[in-house]
Amino acid sequence: MGFLDGLMGNASEVDREEIAKELEEVLVDGEDFQSGYKVLRDSFIFTNKRLILIDKQGMTGKKVEYHSIPYKSVTHFSVETAGGFDLESELKIWLSGSSEPIGKTFKKDSPIQEVQRSLAEYVL
Repeated sequence: MGFLDGLMGNASEVDREEIAKELEEVLVDGEDFQSGYKVLRDSFIFTNKRLILIDKQGMTGKKVEYHSIPYKSVTHFSVETAGGFDLESELKIWLSGSSEPIGKTFKKDSPIQEVQRSLAEYVL
């Protein structure tokens, strides 16, 4: 992912080895990393049990917030794919008790359909 893509909010897949090391102390027994996507320094990670939003804060990114969302909390989600002139696709996830969705933007050539399929597998 290029720096400008990150500034524009475009997401790319995370490095599996890098994220496995970062999640070593976060995942519980029986929980496995499935897939993940990164926007600049922040990430959202799909495991077999939950969605983990990773928010790296500050100039150095050493302060990190891990926001865990059990799949049962997802009330609905939508995917808007890129069209002929669109440069990006968008994923929106609504949670119970919240009126505003969590939204992530993906580059046009990103595997947005795989993300939708993974989310559907765990939520439905």
